Amino acid sequence: MNGKLILALPSKGRLMEQCNTALARAGLAVTRSGPARGYKGEIDGLAGVEVNFVSSSEIAQFLKGGAAHLGITGEDLIRETMADADERVRFLQPLGFGSADVVVAVPACWLDVRRMADLEQMSVLFRRLHGRRVRVATKYMNLTRRFFAQMGVTGYRIVESLGATEGTPAAGLAELIVDITTTGTTLKANGLKVLDDGVILKSQANLMASKAAAWTPELAAIEAQIAACLRR
Repeated sequence: MNGKLILALPSKGRLMEQCNTALARAGLAVTRSGPARGYKGEIDGLAGVEVNFVSSSEIAQFLKGGAAHLGITGEDLIRETMADADERVRFLQPLGFGSADVVVAVPACWLDVRRMADLEQMSVLFRRLHGRRVRVATKYMNLTRRFFAQMGVTGYRIVESLGATEGTPAAGLAELIVDITTTGTTLKANGLKVLDDGVILKSQANLMASKAAAWTPELAAIEAQIAACLRR
């Protein structure tokens, strides 16, 4: 690092736009340095900060390894990347945007499957009838494994989803899914329902600090200033 506080921000998409708006509202206007599509930037009036624009999932890796002091990304990506997230990062401030629930959703026609315990019972019958475990399509493999273990569900296997996860049951690629949802509309449109106790995480964008980064008193003071601005 170059002696500056490294702040990792989303490089594209709606989360980038919401992030820039929230920072500007807090008096922390972000500008890109160099080419308009460059991946470096700065915050007006804060000479000790270097902004790195990276993908939301990379921000989690930057914070985990200490390549960035601060980052703004979804809690879902942090907890998917780090099983011990609370040991590796400090959650400084929820930001009120990027909200989404990570949920377990099953076909709405599974009338007798309303809770995770029902899913475990059904999975036993499913394997007896079909000779295989029920398939769970998801991008959140680590969150899924931890939650299913916590809820005592064992009779499943994960199918990694690389596209529109909610469409995998209808396509015959999986029996159920773990995915994010905001309103539930897309799940319903695909004939799915969220289990009554199937909310794994209620996520939103957070300002987070890496415990692995090299901190100095000067950088800690800048962190406190940024966090205070975002709390206003």
